[in-house]
Amino acid sequence: MNVLSLFANVGFGEYYLKQNNFNVVVANELLEDRVDFYKKFHSNSVDLICGNIAEKTIKNNIQAACKKHGKIDIILATPPCQGMSVANAQKNPKDERNTLIVHAMEMFNRIKPDYMLIENVPQMAKTFINYKGETINIVKFIQSQLPDGFECHCKKLNAKDLGTAQSRNRSICLISKNGKWKHPEEEESEITLRDMIDDFSQFPALYSGEDSNHLNIPWHFVPKHNEKHVTWMANTPTGCTAFDNKVHYPHVIENGEKRRISGFKTTYKRMKWDSPAPTVTMCNGAISSQNNVHPGRKFVDGTYSDPRVLSIREILSICGLPTDCLDNFAHKQEDGSYKYDYSPNFVRKVLGEMFLPKMALSIFKTINYE
Repeated sequence: MNVLSLFANVGFGEYYLKQNNFNVVVANELLEDRVDFYKKFHSNSVDLICGNIAEKTIKNNIQAACKKHGKIDIILATPPCQGMSVANAQKNPKDERNTLIVHAMEMFNRIKPDYMLIENVPQMAKTFINYKGETINIVKFIQSQLPDGFECHCKKLNAKDLGTAQSRNRSICLISKNGKWKHPEEEESEITLRDMIDDFSQFPALYSGEDSNHLNIPWHFVPKHNEKHVTWMANTPTGCTAFDNKVHYPHVIENGEKRRISGFKTTYKRMKWDSPAPTVTMCNGAISSQNNVHPGRKFVDGTYSDPRVLSIREILSICGLPTDCLDNFAHKQEDGSYKYDYSPNFVRKVLGEMFLPKMALSIFKTINYE
């Protein structure tokens, strides 16, 4: 089945599709750095259209590329979610990021596939957009654009219920003739963080600023953290936040004395070993951001190991990607260090933006081929 991928990012979400007979033959992405990564990450031949889908020329280019491949069976659309997310407290019906769905639906009606999957944050169902001078709920807008005989069914799904060791809620809208495309059932068992990263041979312990170059393990390194943050987290138990510490809590020094600072209990917080990882965000490289700190292992002195964020290699694992899938972008130097083709900040950001690939595959597999 041929797939058109809109808002493709770097194509992580498409990772398992081709080997399951879902061929992404055309993709569109706005940002050039992501297009460059996509081309190098995917060895298959994809017609990749770089540019803003809101522009008529880009729409025409996408349509022309699709025509070369014959029938497009499925459109996968994962528009940027910042305008709809909880982090965007002031939702604006005129937010251009939200109105990208207008252009996605135009492409649906141009290409005329049998199926379309729209993935976004759970808040999508409650988001409103401005369309032709009127404010309309985004799901109702989607439904209003469907040809006769097509239905759109939206449901909130969590990646942890679909084979990934990460709790990540997403709104999944499935468009099909007569509504025959159904959402997948939840899997009975969850995959935990321990299942994925509690292996010293793949993920040796790290301290702030350390790497695993001497063990020839690329992408398993952590940034140099603020030493105060390191101290707070070294004294924070697994699954807990430093805000609950009695001595080593987040603070500032004023007039020579410590003053507690306030913050969300999801920050300066260690993950739990025996649960799926929390949602990986674009700020996954900061101890002070949400649920980012390694679970750690308790030492005899009562402190905990790994007072740090997860390495990129560990994040690949909890996103359901092979841990070696970026190794081609790492090159060993004469001094034993690694040179990387892409900056760690860039890779961390696109990992935080991704549609989790095993979740995508679980949904695609429910298509009725008959």
